[in-house]
Amino acid sequence: MSRPVGIPDQAPLAGVSRRLILASGASLLLTACSGGTSGLPGFDSGAGGAASAPTGPTIGTGSVKVGLILPLTAEGAGATVGNSLKNAAEMALAEFPGADLTLLVKDDRGTPDGAQAAAQAALREGAELIIGPLFAPSVQAVAQVARGAGKPVIAFSSDSNVASRGVYLLSFPPENDVNRVIAYAASQGRKSFAAMVPDTAYGKVVEAAFQQAVADRGARAVVIERFGADANSMRASAGRLTPALQQADALFVPGDANAMPQLGLILQQAGYDPAKVKPLGTGVWNDAAVARIPAIQGGWFASPDTAGFNAFAGRYQKRFNSAPTRTATLSYDAVSLAAALARTQGSQRFSESVLTNPSGFAGADGVFRFRPDGLNERGLAVLELRNGQIVTVNAAPRDLGPRTN
Repeated sequence: MSRPVGIPDQAPLAGVSRRLILASGASLLLTACSGGTSGLPGFDSGAGGAASAPTGPTIGTGSVKVGLILPLTAEGAGATVGNSLKNAAEMALAEFPGADLTLLVKDDRGTPDGAQAAAQAALREGAELIIGPLFAPSVQAVAQVARGAGKPVIAFSSDSNVASRGVYLLSFPPENDVNRVIAYAASQGRKSFAAMVPDTAYGKVVEAAFQQAVADRGARAVVIERFGADANSMRASAGRLTPALQQADALFVPGDANAMPQLGLILQQAGYDPAKVKPLGTGVWNDAAVARIPAIQGGWFASPDTAGFNAFAGRYQKRFNSAPTRTATLSYDAVSLAAALARTQGSQRFSESVLTNPSGFAGADGVFRFRPDGLNERGLAVLELRNGQIVTVNAAPRDLGPRTN
């Protein structure tokens, strides 16, 4: 796949209606979303009187103003991610022909108070939409401000608890990974599932999604064990799990790159055979170190198709002389989406009916759409760990199909 990121081959899309393909590089294909007239409560792009002059840096010179709230000076890794998201936003505008946007860049410092102040400033300066922030507590703070002004938010948190009507999460929710891999495994004849999940906040989310996904396919969850970060906890969990594996034909074990090498060795020592019980994971397996673990060779996991990110990363590297963080595509897609809607949707550009168009949008990480409750659905590929490599065994869909909720 050498085409520009975000621009699927056009021929297969000839029959797809109301799909908006985001800008990338030299070309732009738009089959505009036919948004209706119903928007967010109180939404009026002209409301609020005259906007004040920007008080911080801006990107672009267009007439449509959008707030971009990021943790640019947060402590730890937050600032690294925030600045990568900012670079991606700049790149999106540069690659969008004639974008009519001005991004009002605000630093929330990685705190809810900072996010609240940033949102207030962006709205005073005329923002019709807020993109960001990154951290869940900051999203909640921004949501309160934006909701009061009747303006929508496209945020980057993966915590589904902060999504709501008008507060849309453009992220990689682990629930999507779980649903996709369990559905694929069930379609391949797997009917009895065991699970070994980390005893963390992430583990709780994927465990609940696992139980729901298994039930939705009429399959059976034979056992669920939780493991801690230390080897003793992993051994105890594997010991309890092993007898039940005789009744299972798949093992869901969504450990990340820090946990999986040790956990894989412990599972091997406990007698686990991936040839008999298919290993399953989530997008945290999309790591070269995980791919080499013997105990989960042949395992399947769900993740966005890697070709889109690789193409994006190549252009980012050339522009900024550094590698993007994995989440940088989120900002790229959000800004590209805002620019495309500003061009095609007139005064309804950021209304609820347009943003939740069930046909969705095609971005750097494939097709996605926002649900009315603020969560998103993505077209994910199913990948396999094969001889230490990661290969695609079931491609990401080009269309998300009818909305089910």
